[in-house]
Amino acid sequence: MSEKFDLAKWLGDSTEKVNRSLDFYLPPEDQKPIVLHKAMRYSVFAGGKRVRPAILLAAAEACGGNAEPALPLACAIECIHTYSLIHDDLPAMDNDDFRRGRPTSHKVFGEGIAILAGDGLLTEAFAIASRWDAVERYSHKNITAELAYHSGSLQMVGGQAIDLESEGKAISLEELKYIHERKTSALLCLSTRLGAMSANATPERLEALTVFGYKVGLAFQIIDDILDITQSTEKLGKTAGKDVQEQKATYPALLGLEKSKTLAAELTQEAFSSLDIFEGKAVALSALAQYLLKRDH
Repeated sequence: MSEKFDLAKWLGDSTEKVNRSLDFYLPPEDQKPIVLHKAMRYSVFAGGKRVRPAILLAAAEACGGNAEPALPLACAIECIHTYSLIHDDLPAMDNDDFRRGRPTSHKVFGEGIAILAGDGLLTEAFAIASRWDAVERYSHKNITAELAYHSGSLQMVGGQAIDLESEGKAISLEELKYIHERKTSALLCLSTRLGAMSANATPERLEALTVFGYKVGLAFQIIDDILDITQSTEKLGKTAGKDVQEQKATYPALLGLEKSKTLAAELTQEAFSSLDIFEGKAVALSALAQYLLKRDH
């Protein structure tokens, strides 16, 4: 990785592009139903790190593409991610009062509107993705299938369901991995795959980025588990200690803190190895992986 690469500037630029595009694609607050659109925008523009869109745009760059054509897909994945957070915070799910440093959607708008805001964002994701211009190897059919599969019952939603079922129960490390692969890795893997597809990547590069997304996704969730017990609510921007409070199985609970840190580092190194095919051209992806491993919130 080049020492001259400025990740902070790159992330700032990509976040600005994604935010500008989200503002353009999402219905305005003054469009009926006004409360619903306010709720959708409230959560989308709550100051998230935009990690998944950033990974998507970096994957596109690694494959020789650029940000502008990939922005509809980056926005689509952020809408899906935000919808999942709104629903995850509901009393029937994780019952959290804070997200991204602000009161959660249901605390501001009520449970009914929060549910509908999540539904609206999930649906808008597919509408926004349809604005993407297809390329030689990948069609809108490919993109729609990717979005549906990775965010559906076999992946993200399925992981959330098993996570709920496992609360207060003793589960194995393999079962915990199953949950994290779907609840977290699925969208990060989708990010790298959509980024590659937007740039008309070869099958070999698509596979390499699939592995990268999967490995970084697992490492990301393990770090999340660690931060939940080592950082404050103010630092995290969400309620700290929720995993312990809800009796959730986590990597620190099953492996211990130090072994969890070691595993996250190993997964990140394996992710780096998958980028060898790009011969030094996946600079932003490498920098993002380092950032995700070393983050403190």
